[in-house]
Amino acid sequence: MTTNIKKIEDKLLETFTDSNAVISAVVVFLGFLVATLLLIVIGRNPSGMYQAILQVVSGFDSRRGSWNARYVAEWLVVSMPLILCGLSMGFSARTGLFNIGAEGQYIAGLTAAQLAAVAFIKSSDDIFFLPLIAAVLAAITAGAFWGAIAGFFKAQFKVSEVVTTIMMNYIALFLHRLITLRIPGSTTYRTVDFAAAASLSNQTLASLTNNSRLNNGIWFTLAAILIYWLIMEKTTFGFSLRAAGLNKDAALYAGISVKTNITVAMAVSGAFAGLAGAIVALGSFKFGRILTSFENYGFDGIAVALGGGCSAAGISIIGLLFGMLKSAQPLMQSRQIPREITSIIMGLVVVFMSLRSGVQMFAQWRKKQKTRGGENN
Repeated sequence: MTTNIKKIEDKLLETFTDSNAVISAVVVFLGFLVATLLLIVIGRNPSGMYQAILQVVSGFDSRRGSWNARYVAEWLVVSMPLILCGLSMGFSARTGLFNIGAEGQYIAGLTAAQLAAVAFIKSSDDIFFLPLIAAVLAAITAGAFWGAIAGFFKAQFKVSEVVTTIMMNYIALFLHRLITLRIPGSTTYRTVDFAAAASLSNQTLASLTNNSRLNNGIWFTLAAILIYWLIMEKTTFGFSLRAAGLNKDAALYAGISVKTNITVAMAVSGAFAGLAGAIVALGSFKFGRILTSFENYGFDGIAVALGGGCSAAGISIIGLLFGMLKSAQPLMQSRQIPREITSIIMGLVVVFMSLRSGVQMFAQWRKKQKTRGGENN
């Protein structure tokens, strides 16, 4: 009997430490479980939280018995930049780097997209969607450049990318304000309207979802997920990046240029965040915004990547989960549920995810004990 229990325990430990899908499912369940208990403790009915979530993911309002596709579309709109910033963090993490600068890279992309969109105001040349393509490419390039700076310092001078990217977040924010405020016609909070040809808006998608903000950014996001998966799982380029991250000495012995890979990895990582900036800037607004503080997409992207195990599928699922929680906040408030409960759930997902290393250490200790026991016998 005792032997069977030990076998079951060992199997559970092996599954929990080796399977990212199981880990993600468990931590999400625990996050909702703790949130439910907290609501009961403060005297609120947890059903209100789940009703709001149901309305976001299905469009069905259980209180009124009505259905509105706008809720589902807005959920996707909120999720897109979270997924892209999650891909940004995930890409660097898979290559042995910790990119905390997705927020700054997002702002760099947003700024470049807005500048490009404003530059086409007086132009009637919209052949082959030139203004839109130029604005999106400008955002991707700006994000990649901002990420590559941190990568260069890491590769050439061994400066911690954590410190560099944190400081560059603030540089990006204040540079954004200095640059955007100088655009002719700008006020203290907005620029002039964009060129219509530079917008990501899609009237067909909007009309199908009751005039939501769902836009062509959805296609760019899907393409980014596919590109991330292809690079990491199906190319020698992705293998060399992962090899350099796992063991630099072995990578050097195999002829892989570690310094180049570090810079390139941070550039690609920044490109994903820059694209997120373009989608928010050109998809949700018709004018450029002048930010006064961080919008936290990049910081939330860290949690998305960690919760998703840094895989393309995992990041997409956790990005949708976090987007669902953020979209449900106003609906929760209408049901007397504090909106802060969603932040608690997202924080708990990260906390529980970090416990994985502790479980791994325990599992390794158990294996050593079994090995020693076998030797003694």
